[in-house]
Amino acid sequence: MSARIPDLPPESATIADGALRGQLEDLAASHGSPLWLRRQKDAAEQSARDAAVLMLFGRGGEPRTEAGGAEASRLAELGVADVDIVLLQRAATLRHHPGQVAFPGGGRDPEDDSMAAAALREAEEEAGISPDTVEVLGEMDPLYIPVSKFEVTPVIGYWRQPGQVQVMDQRESYSVYRVAIADLVAPANRGTFARPDLKISTPAFDVGVLKVWGFTAGILDFALDHLGWAGDWDKKAPIAIDF
Repeated sequence: MSARIPDLPPESATIADGALRGQLEDLAASHGSPLWLRRQKDAAEQSARDAAVLMLFGRGGEPRTEAGGAEASRLAELGVADVDIVLLQRAATLRHHPGQVAFPGGGRDPEDDSMAAAALREAEEEAGISPDTVEVLGEMDPLYIPVSKFEVTPVIGYWRQPGQVQVMDQRESYSVYRVAIADLVAPANRGTFARPDLKISTPAFDVGVLKVWGFTAGILDFALDHLGWAGDWDKKAPIAIDF
């Protein structure tokens, strides 16, 4: 089910975009992650490879779920009813994190002159996002991922000229979507995913087309709280995810 969000008049859209940029700049300036994601490298892991992901926020998104549609009026008061973010599902054949939902991103290559450059290159390669349409607003603190031995820097981007996203290489991505913030903050779409084999539990989101858990869900959970967009949700509600 999709809820139609009214278009803003041009003058209101300009003001809203300025406010949105300010919020995202503040997010980038934060330390940028919950404590449970801040794992320390031990002596054997000091050679972690640099990586970056692009947290790309744009306008034009509409909720796909009934629960997300119910959030439209509340988010409209905050000026973010039509904000979305790009998420993709990794190919099941990948060595690291197969089938998991993630932000566009990957390892930093020698030709990348910054972490932002790496994130933009990967977003173009994975989701067809032109770097020229993205305004980089800053970077959050890097986070170490023991499974892949990457130190990942989340790069915050504002999509000045949002467009369609698509899978560019099926060897890397299974699907890619612009996911409405309304679907992410809807309490009925939120819960916790427990993975007994790793003895971990993380925040989780079920937005209809994707189920998000782990590193990406942890960053989203922090960001939505920091931005003031999240509402109350049941942290004991289980979300079943195949992995």
